[in-house]
Formats: sequence, C-alpha cells, structure tokens
Amino acid sequence: MRPKAIFFSILFSTTLLCSQFNYVQAQTLQLKEAIDMAVNNYGTLKAKKSYALASKETVRQNKTEYLPNLSLAAQQDYGTINGQNGPLSVLGGLNAASSGPALDRQNWNAAFGALYLTNVNWDFYTFGRIREKVKAARAVQRRDEDDLNQEIFQHEVRVSSAYLNLLAAQRLTRSQRNNLERAIIFKDNAVLRAKNGLIAGVDTSLAKAEVSNARIALTKSIDLEQQQANQLGVLIGKNATSFILDTASVNHLPKSFIVQDTTANLTGHPVLRFYKDRVEVSNQQVNYLRRLSYPSISMIGVFQGRGSGFSSNYALDQSDFTKKYSDGVNPTRANYLIGVGITWNLTSILRNSPQVKAQRFISRGLQDEYELAGQQLQAQLLLAETKIKNAMDNYQEAPVQVKAASDAYLQKSTLYKNGLTTLVDLTQALYTLNRAETDRDIAYTNVWQALLLKSAASGDFNLFINEF
Repeated sequence: MRPKAIFFSILFSTTLLCSQFNYVQAQTLQLKEAIDMAVNNYGTLKAKKSYALASKETVRQNKTEYLPNLSLAAQQDYGTINGQNGPLSVLGGLNAASSGPALDRQNWNAAFGALYLTNVNWDFYTFGRIREKVKAARAVQRRDEDDLNQEIFQHEVRVSSAYLNLLAAQRLTRSQRNNLERAIIFKDNAVLRAKNGLIAGVDTSLAKAEVSNARIALTKSIDLEQQQANQLGVLIGKNATSFILDTASVNHLPKSFIVQDTTANLTGHPVLRFYKDRVEVSNQQVNYLRRLSYPSISMIGVFQGRGSGFSSNYALDQSDFTKKYSDGVNPTRANYLIGVGITWNLTSILRNSPQVKAQRFISRGLQDEYELAGQQLQAQLLLAETKIKNAMDNYQEAPVQVKAASDAYLQKSTLYKNGLTTLVDLTQALYTLNRAETDRDIAYTNVWQALLLKSAASGDFNLFINEF
C-alpha cells in the first residue's frame, strides 16, 4: 500500500473513532440514570454495603456460641519417668509432667509414650447471656442495613439536587450567551452609526464596554456550570466536567403540587429508622451487659487413652520397659469423665454495674438525638411547604417579567436605532432583560428544588423521582 493510501486510511479510522466518541459524549444523561450510577459507584455506599454484610456474618458467628466446645488432642513423646517424693514449686508456669514410681536413685531409662484426648465443654445454660448477645448482634445488623438505606436515600437527594443545580447553571449560561449576542448586535450597530456620524463616538466605547461585561458574565456562568458538573460527576462516580442533561423533564409543573400532604407520618423516614436502630442497639447492649453478672452452668466430658513403653511391673523391675516406638504409642489404658459444674464470678457484679449504667446513659443520649432528628425533619417539612408556595409564585411571575423586559428592550432598541433615546436607556433595558431571564431560569429550577426538599423531609423519594 502506498504512503498516501496509508495516510487516508489512518485519517478515516481516526475520524470514525472520534465520531463514535462524540456520539457517546452527546448522549443525554437522565436523572434516573445518574441516580443508578451514583448508587452503584459512590464509595461511601459501597463501604456501607460491606459493613452491612459484615454485621450479618457477625450474627451468624454469635449464633455458633450455642454450640459446645469440642477439642481433639494427640501427643507422642519420648522421655524418662522419674518421680520423687517431696514438695514441688512451679516457677513461670513450666514443668515436666512425667509420672512414675518414686525410686531411691536417678536413672535414665527412657521410652515412648502417647496421650489421646477428646474433650467436650458446653455452657448449656448461661441465664440468657448468649441469647442477648445474638439479639444485640441482630440489632447491629438492622442498624447497619438501615444506615445503608438512609445513606442511599440521602445520596439520591444529593444527586438530584446537583442535577437540578447543573440544569440551572446550564440555563444561566444559555441566557448569558443570548445576552452576549444582543450586546454584540448592539455594539455593531453603534459602531456603524458612529462611522456615519449619526451618534457620538463615546457611544461606541460604551457599547464595547457592555460587550466586555457580557463576556465576563458568560465566563462566570460557564465557570459555575463546570463547578456544578464536577460536583455531579463526583457524586455519581464519574470523572467528568461536562454533561448533557434532560431539560424537557423540568419544563412542566410537578403533579405532586396539586395534592398538599399536611399529615405526613415521619416514623418510616429512613433517617429516623437509623436513629431508632441506634437506640435499639444500645438497649440490647444493656441487656447483654446485665447478663454478664450471671453464672454459667457447664457440662464437661472427657475421654482419653494413654500408651507407654513402661510396663506395670516397672516399679519393681527397672529393666521392664521397651524403647520400641510402636509399643510406646499404642494406647493400653483409657479413662472417661462426665460432669456438671457452675461458675460464678461474684466480683463481676461490681464490675458490670457501672458499665450497665454507662450504657443506659448512652441509650438516653441516643434517644435525645432521635427526638431531635424528628423535630428537625418536621421543621424541614414545614419549610418545604413554604418554599413550594414561594417557588410557585415566582414560577408564575417569571414569564410576566421576561415578557415585559423583552418588550421594553425591543422598544428601546428601536428608539435608539432611530435616534430617539439615549444609550443609557438602552443599556438599562438590556440589563433588565438579562436579569429577568436569569430570574426565570432560577424560578423554574426552584420549583423542583422545593419538591425535592419536601421529598427529603417526608422520607419519600418517589414523591420527587416519579415526576421524571
């Protein structure tokens, strides 16, 4: 293939890839898609999912404490068995457990020996201590699961708010771009009229200043849009500073405004459920700590087998032993033991009493926080109703302001072109129109922000998301 053909082949492939990339970038990001991405990608939510799974496994682990302890042991040794009559003190917890006849002199006869042991130790009645421990673990599991749910709920609200803020920023950028176009047309007209001697040259300078001011306002608006896009990207787990959003979804009034909910029940609010679970965990821990002062009734069972290279006549004949490994490790004697015992550490009553009182104070504090959270949500719900009313008033008033400002600008621009008004009057009309368009863009978004605030306060995210 010739170099020229290779060049056009590479150019065609590159163009095709770029067009595909631009197509992916140009796809509109729906709000529900943004929320789904946020729930799946946000680090805090993934961490709390792991915490909830860990709590679930902790419940399973605590349930295994109902099972008895079953131990198997085996050892095979080689050594002497000299015994001695007299007192013995163990220092440091180490001592040889050799057993044999107490002879009148030391000897170094050694043979193999073995011990095989099965031991069962079961605290079959603990006065509810294990049961309360399992209940406490289950309460922790419910708390962590509800913590995940309330974090998902709050993150959905955060993503929705960031989405609406980006929509508002994009609307403001569009309005500032329109304002810049009007200022440029106004400047070009002023320059042309000044060249023809119809107006003073100072009007040209003022028109250029107005264009510069419009460009600065547009740059600030673009900067704000990029900040909001970056914030949305962080919340949904995407490194992006540019999004194409669905503007058609917010061009209508939410139907939820028609029916006013004045008797919202907040007991099922995800945040309040989490706070309630914290109180329940603390109360269950109080019950568990109280059980630590009670005794434990245990059942024990032991079965052991022993092997030895020393014969039963070794006390009389010190030569009656064998050094064979197979003879020493073969069990020739067995014992079993079955018993029931009770263990009660009376000083644990004194130790646990302050701990139980401290945990009760913690429960009281968590209950106070739960009540405070309920009061704050109730106040937020009342505030949301007020914001809805104010947002609706501004929503209905914004088109009136834009229409009046547009008419005023059209009138002033026509008069200025015909030399019937001053540049100051036209500039003031231009500023009024820009302000009216900005207020309109904010008013449209504030309607949905007010509904989102009500949804967050009532604990029902469907109240907001079902409108999209």
